[in-house]
Amino acid sequence: MKTKIFTVIIEQDEDGMYIAKVPDIAGCYTQGKTVEQAMERIKEAIQVCLEAEKEEYPPLKFVGVQQIEINAST
Repeated sequence: MKTKIFTVIIEQDEDGMYIAKVPDIAGCYTQGKTVEQAMERIKEAIQVCLEAEKEEYPPLKFVGVQQIEINAST
């Protein structure tokens, strides 16, 4: 079995839940009460997404994360 490596982005929502997303696979995300729980669940989500699509997902090269500040009127 071939091993694949995916980048996982983790964010925390306003309710304190951790959201895990895989940018290489459209629609592949899950959540958990802890980072550890979100990571375990994203492993399962990746497997389900890969089985459902049966496509090759060439990994993107992770470059980094940056933040930007803008003036926005609300």
